[in-house]
Amino acid sequence: MYYKLTEGSIPKNLILFALPMIAGNLLQQIYNITDTLIVGQFIGVHALGAVGSAYALMVFLTSIFIGLSMGIGSLFSIYYGAKNDHALKTAIVHAFFLVIGVALTLTVLSYLLIHPILTFLNVPTVIVPDLKTYLMWILSGMVAVAFYNFFASLLRAVGNSTIPLYFLAFSAITNILLDSLFVIVFQMGIAGAAIATVIAQYLSAIGITFYVLTKCKLLLPTREHFYYDKAILKSITKFSLLTCLQQSCMNFGILLIQRLVNSFGAVTMAGFGAGVKIDTFAYLPVQDFGNAFSTFVAQNYGAGKKERLRDGIKIACLLSTAFSLVASLFVCLFAKHLMMVFVKREEIEVILSGVHYLRIEGAFYVGIGILFLFYGLYRSMNQPLMSLVLTIISLGLRVVLAYSLAPFFHETGIWISIPIGWFIADAFGFYYYFKHRSVLMKE
Repeated sequence: MYYKLTEGSIPKNLILFALPMIAGNLLQQIYNITDTLIVGQFIGVHALGAVGSAYALMVFLTSIFIGLSMGIGSLFSIYYGAKNDHALKTAIVHAFFLVIGVALTLTVLSYLLIHPILTFLNVPTVIVPDLKTYLMWILSGMVAVAFYNFFASLLRAVGNSTIPLYFLAFSAITNILLDSLFVIVFQMGIAGAAIATVIAQYLSAIGITFYVLTKCKLLLPTREHFYYDKAILKSITKFSLLTCLQQSCMNFGILLIQRLVNSFGAVTMAGFGAGVKIDTFAYLPVQDFGNAFSTFVAQNYGAGKKERLRDGIKIACLLSTAFSLVASLFVCLFAKHLMMVFVKREEIEVILSGVHYLRIEGAFYVGIGILFLFYGLYRSMNQPLMSLVLTIISLGLRVVLAYSLAPFFHETGIWISIPIGWFIADAFGFYYYFKHRSVLMKE
């Protein structure tokens, strides 16, 4: 189903457009959630710590071309909202080769630098073999993730957030079945968990690519669009590279936090690894609502509908805040039960470590919810540099505070640094919007 976000009820269209994106990314998280659950329950704490460290690394690496796709998607939405069909199709050609080229380059470099990467992550010696095994397999799925995210961004840019969900649903179910088969039945260990995820990723990528090529022929470029257009490449670069840099900075900061967590040993690593999966799952809906809001902003910005933009910003803030508060309440109340989904009941220390993390960070999801809206707002109003600035503020403060407080307050110092970074970035985002609102709206 396609939604025209320049018309109709703002809250209804925003929610209906966001729901398939939320469901889709919740399913996407099942890739790593399933690995964590099965690894934690059927292999052990060391393997769980390895999956947690690998997750932080893979989020950083894939964020580069995911960031490219997000930025490109905003440009696609602007062209679509402005009804500039030629520019849209020419941009699709340029963007496709850029995203896939980056994914291939990252994959090759990651394999070549696998040992320096393991050293940088600062993992305990007992976890290195499991982590290396997992990474050697999971890195092979980066190209599949690039294909999926490119075509998903294209479909969402023109108002179709449902089709990407279908392919992720099929892929997620496949991942669960293969995880159970490879790890529990065939006892392939941590390699089995990684192989299951990679197979699922390629199924998702192949499926969505085939769909676009056969069912979305009106979006497909023709021979006349395969040429070098300096102006369009410049626009793609402006939107995508800054968004890519934003995503990379954000996830590099997370990687630095993971490195600090690793220095506290296997128990903290395992607790943090499971806790991150839970709170990422909890605030993922507001992240995807922010991405849906980005498409809303881009289409209305391209169509020149200023009043609708203002109303949409207010409504989006209220909706995001409401959901964030509900998610915080749920996670704080059921932190222990959620941890026991991923960790054996007898691993008391790991469970308590994860609960401690969740009850500090989980109480403040509203901070990250508003921040995701600002990322989408500035990215789609031709201000991608501001999204990068907000990321640097949020992650920079988080890293500085974590490394400063950890020697005195141990893990607690790391956990409290995260929401502090969110709220200070939010404050700057509001300040910039109200100060420059007339310029942003082109008044």
